[in-house]
Amino acid sequence: MRLRSKPVLCNYYVTYRCNAKCSFCDIWERPSPYIMLPDVEQNLRDLKRLGVQVIDFTGGEPLLHRQIDQMLGMAHDMGFITTLTTNAMLYPKLAERLKGKVDMLHFSLDSADKEEHDKGRGVACYDFVMESIRVARELGEHPDILFTVFRHNLHQLEEVYQNIILPNKLVLILNPAFGYNEVETGEQLTEEELRYLSDFGKRKQVYLNQGFVQLRLDGGNKTAKPVCKAASTTLVISPENELVLPCYHLGTKGFPINSGLYELYRSQEVEELKRLEGRLPACEGCTINCYMQPSFAVELNKYFWKALPSTLKYNYLKGTWKRLI
Repeated sequence: MRLRSKPVLCNYYVTYRCNAKCSFCDIWERPSPYIMLPDVEQNLRDLKRLGVQVIDFTGGEPLLHRQIDQMLGMAHDMGFITTLTTNAMLYPKLAERLKGKVDMLHFSLDSADKEEHDKGRGVACYDFVMESIRVARELGEHPDILFTVFRHNLHQLEEVYQNIILPNKLVLILNPAFGYNEVETGEQLTEEELRYLSDFGKRKQVYLNQGFVQLRLDGGNKTAKPVCKAASTTLVISPENELVLPCYHLGTKGFPINSGLYELYRSQEVEELKRLEGRLPACEGCTINCYMQPSFAVELNKYFWKALPSTLKYNYLKGTWKRLI
């Protein structure tokens, strides 16, 4: 049973450019412009009309955009919940400008070992994460640590939790790695490892959407009966100011917005693509977290019930529920 017909989230790609070269991501290889502030302002108005509640300013590395603070401030003032994930290399320099504008600020950290983390990211950024934690806390901000989980770094969870999360009173977000296109993410977590991850996610100050674990145990999205509702729950806007469907990772078509996002999203051509969400050949077995999270929130099924306790836990820890009232 469908609980909500309106989209929940906008993944707003401010640029595909990045100052890191993560081994599990190919976005930094793409040429890219930067989004334009007047387009953002118009699109935010249309996103509000469409019922979107959360704006994720993403990339690439979103802090590369020189007007990122203005965009975040604009979205925040309009009542959206704002979220941003960064490798933290630029955060200490921009922290004052970003203060109070990001509801969910995530610093990427995949290991307590500096060399291991920097190797995976393709650039020396571990020290920037540590510095960013200090700066953010001094400013009264409440950042999270986003830990992308692979088989090779699963053993690092305990040390990150004990030595970084608890002493700094942070939230640890567990992000199981997912494959897409030709990007190599290594061997998938075994059933035993997934259950370990599930148990870890029940600790205090830890967030893991338990629906992610269940979906992986079930073998991912099934095109015959899709759980993915990417196109109807999430709008993806590219740096070229195009609406990308059905999603960024598997996107096959970009529609120029031309100051008409509201009408475009409700057009017949887009509606036809929305009806194919989760049913395309590339959707078989998909476990892409950023589309499953909103998908689990709008359909009353076992994934909804699996995800609900962890989602409530995170929103309680962060206080974001107050902005939805």
